[in-house]
Amino acid sequence: MAEEAGVFMVPQTVGSVLCCKCGVRMAPNAANMCVRCLRSEVDITEGLQKHVIILHCPECNCYLQPPRTWIKAELESKELLTFCIKRLKNLNKVRLVHAEFIWTEPHSKRIKVKLSVQKEVLHGAILEQSYVVEYVQQEQMCDSCSRIQANPDQWVAAVQLRQHVSHRRTFFYLEQLILKHDAAVHAIKIKQMDHGIDFFFGNRSHAVKFVEFVGKVAPIRSRHDKQLVSHDSKSNNYNYKYTFSVELSPVCREDLICLPPRVAVSLGNLGPLVICTKVTNSIALLDPFTLRHCFLDADQYWRSSFKPLLTSRQLIEYIVLDVEIISPEVNIGGSRYALADVQVARVSDFGKNDTIFSVKSHLGHLLSPGDYALGYDLYGANTNDIDFDSYRGLVVPEAILIKKSYEEKRQKKRGKPRSWKLKNLNMEVEESRNRVEDEKKNTEYEEFLRDLEENPEMRFNISLYRNRDYQPSEIASTVDGDFPSIPIEELLADLDLSENEDEDDMHD
Repeated sequence: MAEEAGVFMVPQTVGSVLCCKCGVRMAPNAANMCVRCLRSEVDITEGLQKHVIILHCPECNCYLQPPRTWIKAELESKELLTFCIKRLKNLNKVRLVHAEFIWTEPHSKRIKVKLSVQKEVLHGAILEQSYVVEYVQQEQMCDSCSRIQANPDQWVAAVQLRQHVSHRRTFFYLEQLILKHDAAVHAIKIKQMDHGIDFFFGNRSHAVKFVEFVGKVAPIRSRHDKQLVSHDSKSNNYNYKYTFSVELSPVCREDLICLPPRVAVSLGNLGPLVICTKVTNSIALLDPFTLRHCFLDADQYWRSSFKPLLTSRQLIEYIVLDVEIISPEVNIGGSRYALADVQVARVSDFGKNDTIFSVKSHLGHLLSPGDYALGYDLYGANTNDIDFDSYRGLVVPEAILIKKSYEEKRQKKRGKPRSWKLKNLNMEVEESRNRVEDEKKNTEYEEFLRDLEENPEMRFNISLYRNRDYQPSEIASTVDGDFPSIPIEELLADLDLSENEDEDDMHD
């Protein structure tokens, strides 16, 4: 612009001086010395640590942060780089500019870190210099690993999970949640008990964290206690064993509940006969006759706890004779329901009598004439419940349908393996000499697998893996499309494509 306007501009030139030590021409600076001479005169890394000894636990791959903290870090990770820099003394005398790892053999027990630092030297000149710090690993087991090595059964904290019900379906589901979130990764030992599971930990904080996890996925109440193991009067150190007792709510999904009058009034005169549709850290209740629903959190439930009137083990099979929709389909809490008048008959009555029940159900969108459904038989049930007897003049329905049954269609696939599988905890199980108990456990686990196939909401928080031994058969392909199954998209967690398949795709 200045040249176009005809204005004369004086060219700017950068002056240069000679180094006072070696006479090399250079740009002027405060010390009047070139970089090479300045480094020969001043070493800003003097007094900084070049060799450091760190303690490493070979069992859990942790590093000791003095005085007693163990930090888990992988090789060449950000956590390990931060740990190495914090171990350096007198680093506050300089300004750290850059830090990076220098590759070493993993078995060399050496870690090298290259640091770039800056410092003000002669007459305000700032000098930057790089140097290498070598860390020597010395193997030493941490306290928890040393206790495990000395005695694998030696634990510090135990968590006792208990649920006072006649089945183990809740623990099957809880086991899959624990596996997906690695909640029991620090457990020393896991042992199956009669009414629950015991988890043993080498550190109290790990047990507390596990109890907090269980409280986020199930309505629980817990109490803890401690027992003195040893005491050193000179150092005033105490060693305790901690025990956490965790009780899960006895209310399970698909249970029929008769709400206590006090609870029913607090929920806006809900029920009193309701169905438990979902159990997380709160309990979802649904009135199958009005489609009203509510949620009870753990505090509300344990403040006035109650037990189910009938459980899922008391479900019987009905055949649907006629369905008449009363109200259109609605979405409640992520699930679809539709009120309908349904005529049903017990399958066990076929050939014996002509008893037909006319009931109102929330499954109008699923049921059609000829279908099978599972429900509670209140017509012939003998209940002994104080809350149920307190409702005088209550009109009790003859049956309450809970879910659609696919037992007839399952007969075609009986004995065939599933296309998916689940993982299990490494749990100690005492060998039962009672054959009936083993058959009961296998039956309950099969029912749990069927629930996963029928309920997508249950599969949302569970990792499903592809069964490589599964081979589709003609029988499986001819099964009715209404039969519940798990799509292949949900089995990608364990799906590996072979090299041959990749090559075929490339040719296509």
